[in-house]
Amino acid sequence: MSLLFALNTPSVAIVGRPERFPVNRIYCVGRNYAAHAREMGANPERESPFFFSKPANAVAENGATLPFPSRTDDLHHEVELVVALAGEALNAKGSNLSLAEAKAAVYGYAVGIDFTRRDLQAAAKDKGRPWDTAKGFDDSAPMTAITPAGLAGGVDAAHISLKVNGELRQQGQVSDLIWSIPELIAELSTYYRLKPGDLIFTGTPSGVAAVQPGDVLEGQVDHLETLRITMGPRI
Repeated sequence: MSLLFALNTPSVAIVGRPERFPVNRIYCVGRNYAAHAREMGANPERESPFFFSKPANAVAENGATLPFPSRTDDLHHEVELVVALAGEALNAKGSNLSLAEAKAAVYGYAVGIDFTRRDLQAAAKDKGRPWDTAKGFDDSAPMTAITPAGLAGGVDAAHISLKVNGELRQQGQVSDLIWSIPELIAELSTYYRLKPGDLIFTGTPSGVAAVQPGDVLEGQVDHLETLRITMGPRI
């Protein structure tokens, strides 16, 4: 079978390896930290998590200068722990994973930012419309290289933070996730057949706020590479 034209598969660097991690799909978890749920006007009770997605080509390299996206006057940062999936548990099954299978499906971890056109998201919520234009735009998911799970230390108890121009904006503990990483993966697998190459942005702590052209963002999770992104001029 031949293709009408070639497409490049989006990919992410891997710490300590020459190969890159091919990105299949990007799933995101909404309001998975109680404090962030409150600042967004939601009840942080432990209801079932909800998911949305970004296209694979939303990933952007660590260290990049990103063009400030069009059609927004209120672009927000949301620093997140990113989970990369691979392994035999997905090749053999992928759906309705047990917690043990979900844990085994974790290939590694990274630091990412879920950029959000907050003004477009608010307008979509008011009209009961999808969030795609608010969440799934170009370069809306910059992230570090993936650190394999065996090299990531105790990421479940890691500190997570984001600075803008050296000023601390967000901070929290990964242990504060309302739904743990295995629980998120298992729940997500009841909706989709998960595959190697899938990424999960696991939620953001409180402190989300707007960024401007020229801002320098620095996201950190203990044991992982530091994410550094510069916001370029508006496009």
